[in-house]
Amino acid sequence: MNIILFGPPGAGKGTQAIQIAKKFNLHKISTGDMLRDEIKNNTDLGIKIKSRMDGGNLVSDEIIMNLVNNILGNKKYSNSLIFDGCPRNLIQAEELDSLLIKYNQKISLVFNIDVNKDIVIKRILGRIICTNCGLTFNKMLEPASIDNHECDKKYLKKRSDDNEKVIASRFETYVAQTLPLLQYYTNQKILKKIDGTGQICEINAKIASIMASLETWHFKLYSYK
Repeated sequence: MNIILFGPPGAGKGTQAIQIAKKFNLHKISTGDMLRDEIKNNTDLGIKIKSRMDGGNLVSDEIIMNLVNNILGNKKYSNSLIFDGCPRNLIQAEELDSLLIKYNQKISLVFNIDVNKDIVIKRILGRIICTNCGLTFNKMLEPASIDNHECDKKYLKKRSDDNEKVIASRFETYVAQTLPLLQYYTNQKILKKIDGTGQICEINAKIASIMASLETWHFKLYSYK
């Protein structure tokens, strides 16, 4: 099963992706993480990426899809991926479909985690990310503690691009370029809308329930063949 987690910046896609990946034995693919790795390694590509991300802009479709192609071409990830942050526009969606056909795979479900702009800004301004394990916390809504985080506090960092100006720019970019994807996946009859205003555990339970139902349906289908 391959799935996509969809929603504006701050919707909680990264947190949900980590939890769902563990629960369903999937491999989390975050183009954002891959891009930040380039930045961390200070490559020429990473320098260009950092400049665009700090300005609240998206990197080119070509860069994103080359990263995705490398993942899809790896047989150990076949039909066991959860995409976080891709696709972000129709060009990427169509290219992703082409790559999936090339590697004999498909997207089973797309979840749209729906959150309004005010909540997005509040969440991101308080967002703290562990650079060691990748978990995301919020110093105002859900702070890291000994009960939910095993890594040393020194790994907890605020991203340099998490400021109100950049957040507003990203949200507008999302509305303009990414929301049209809702219709694209609605037409494919694989889009599920999730209310993203609740607690993390509540949102996770809704997503997991839909995924479990799909797995059960597939099991019954193939059992009768």
